[in-house]
Amino acid sequence: MSGQTYTEKEKQQDQNAIVITGLSHRFGEKEVLRNISLSVRKGEILGLLGPSGAGKTTLIKIITGQLIPASGCVKLAGCDMRTPDRDIYRRIGMMMDDCGLYERLSCYDNLRLYADLYRIGHDRIRQVLEWVGLYADRKCPAQKLSKGMRGRLMLARAVLHRPEFLFLDEPTSGLDPATTGHIHDLIFGMCEDGTTVFLTTHNMTEAEKLCKHIALLHEGKIVEYGEPQEINRKYNHMNRLKIRLYDGRSLELPNTAEAAGQVYEYLQDGQIETIHSTEPDLESVFLELTGKHLQDNVM
Repeated sequence: MSGQTYTEKEKQQDQNAIVITGLSHRFGEKEVLRNISLSVRKGEILGLLGPSGAGKTTLIKIITGQLIPASGCVKLAGCDMRTPDRDIYRRIGMMMDDCGLYERLSCYDNLRLYADLYRIGHDRIRQVLEWVGLYADRKCPAQKLSKGMRGRLMLARAVLHRPEFLFLDEPTSGLDPATTGHIHDLIFGMCEDGTTVFLTTHNMTEAEKLCKHIALLHEGKIVEYGEPQEINRKYNHMNRLKIRLYDGRSLELPNTAEAAGQVYEYLQDGQIETIHSTEPDLESVFLELTGKHLQDNVM
């Protein structure tokens, strides 16, 4: 029995692509991360939500080996990022605000530079440019791109080498709904192929659509973690039903067995136009936990 349990534990560890244990960090006297512990399974999308200054960028820099933590440990596919081997960087893709483009080079040449570095065939360049909707603009210099187009080019560069780990910072900011949906499909497709995605976003609809789990980060500490809908239900203190009838009336009833009879009567009579439960969204949960909105600038 003990042997079977040990095997199950090993199997669980193998499924965790990213493992963060007891991570803390400070800049001078300021503690920016406090005892962070998280695990992300292979092929999963984890959403990291928090306002500016919460510690998101610092956490990503530590996970990707750009910073060495004051204490704690981060492992990517078993590789300790305090002493990473060179190969692990070839397995990481990043789309961050500070990932600059070569301004005078065209979209195509920006990607060709990285394709040659990674020894990737140039047919892959066309593929990713089509995915992000930039193939028609492939000859346009990066300096002439709009903010949304620049974001798409950075995403194309991040996925060019089919990374095992993909770190995305606001990947659909400034994009139209159709392009956003296309980018979401691209991210889902990569996850199906085994890519693990670490996503930061202020878009709550995006977080709920894409992420298997989310972590709410506030002042360097994880204040809540779980599946988006589970978190919303956890903080559903009102637990009520909002009903709109065809005659224009709006009702609010307790979501209890006692109110079920009244709801049933309305349904039988065909009077209900819409009915909704009152669970909060992630923005409301974060406000309750921290007293701050996710888009507050707390720098």
